[in-house]
Amino acid sequence: MTDVSHALHLTVQHPRPGLTIATVLGDVDLRTAPTLRSEALEIIQQGHPRLALDLSQVGFCDSAGLSAIIGIWHAAQEAGGSLSLADVPDRLMRMLSMTGVVSLLPVHATTADAVAAMTDSPPTSAKR
Repeated sequence: MTDVSHALHLTVQHPRPGLTIATVLGDVDLRTAPTLRSEALEIIQQGHPRLALDLSQVGFCDSAGLSAIIGIWHAAQEAGGSLSLADVPDRLMRMLSMTGVVSLLPVHATTADAVAAMTDSPPTSAKR
């Protein structure tokens, strides 16, 4: 049986103006996905719509977690920003590939790669 933790934490860094890295610590499941979504949406609403999620410390992610990630992506797009994923664990990468989400979201091997790519690309225009 998988040992699933019911605590989820985000640590936030602003490596460059207009760019935020949120490191996700813990499992992203039915109980914790709302926390991920609300904390990421708060970051976006505070004027930081260019967001990279560092998923290196995520041990487990279910469909609720995947839904939260898609919701965060939509919110970032609506705010004129973008969402990138970094250091995605193999199990989650397989889920992203099987569902086709990997074709929507940029996925980077490392957080540094995500920051470099997001720094090189301009933010999208906000949808009205």
